[in-house]
Amino acid sequence: MGGDFAPNNELEAAILASKELSSDIKIVLFGDSDVAKKCLAQKGIEPNTFEYVHTTDVIQMGEHPTKALSHKPNSSIALGFKYLKETKINSFISGGNTGAMMVGAMFSVKVVPGVIRPSIGTILPKESGKIGFMLDVGTNADCKPDVLYQFGILGSLFAEFVYKVTKPKVALLNIGEEAEKGNLVSQAAYNLMKESKDFNFIGNVEGRDLFNDKSDVIVCEGFTGNIVLKACESFYSTIKRRNKSDEFFDRMNYEIYGGTPILGINSTVIICHGISTPTAIKNSIFLAKDISDANLPEKIKEAFN
Repeated sequence: MGGDFAPNNELEAAILASKELSSDIKIVLFGDSDVAKKCLAQKGIEPNTFEYVHTTDVIQMGEHPTKALSHKPNSSIALGFKYLKETKINSFISGGNTGAMMVGAMFSVKVVPGVIRPSIGTILPKESGKIGFMLDVGTNADCKPDVLYQFGILGSLFAEFVYKVTKPKVALLNIGEEAEKGNLVSQAAYNLMKESKDFNFIGNVEGRDLFNDKSDVIVCEGFTGNIVLKACESFYSTIKRRNKSDEFFDRMNYEIYGGTPILGINSTVIICHGISTPTAIKNSIFLAKDISDANLPEKIKEAFN
């Protein structure tokens, strides 16, 4: 029930994913099951293809996250986290209220002990055809050096176990490559990271290195990361409006990668754009499957223990 075009895009995504997933994997739909079954019947889809958790309560985009979760315990987001906490589902995906998704994750399945702040990241397409990963991209606008250090751990584990990158190269996004460049937080973070035995730190990278192969994981605070993310999305939209096509720039399309995982919590949660298309949500389902298959939350627990 979450997102600007719910429930149609979510249902269409579930249909697309169900055709590609193996029969032992079940998609559970949280929301108005009567509406869902009616829509599915109109599309000629057998309703028993999916499982349902019925509710008509919805947390709207503009609602205060904490208050909404408290006042709407039967909303689709609140019930999703209840099922996730009780391990009735392996992962939870929504394009609904982002704040409610973050609060729900932190207060239901909770943060991995030792993690100061969970993080969200984004895929960066590389000119070589490879992909990189950047975090944080919006959850933590202000970060202390030890938080940035932990982002290096989270990003490295994600790249290694989900995208199968051997010994991922972790870099700090800065205004220059030299150790003394940047603000005080960046300089302090560099000094922490250069001594790291938790990940393969290769130093500072600049904005011009986002799409080359210098690094596999780029660490920054959410303020900078979100600006980079939105700039990439805007550039892609500009290219499309001009009816241009390019193999590299086409890979900036967020639909290809789906949503973003919350890293540093005790389960798998994917946050999608509110404007997500069926393709984007379908790919979020596959990302959730990949994270579950990689047992990433357990790998993160082991690292921080």
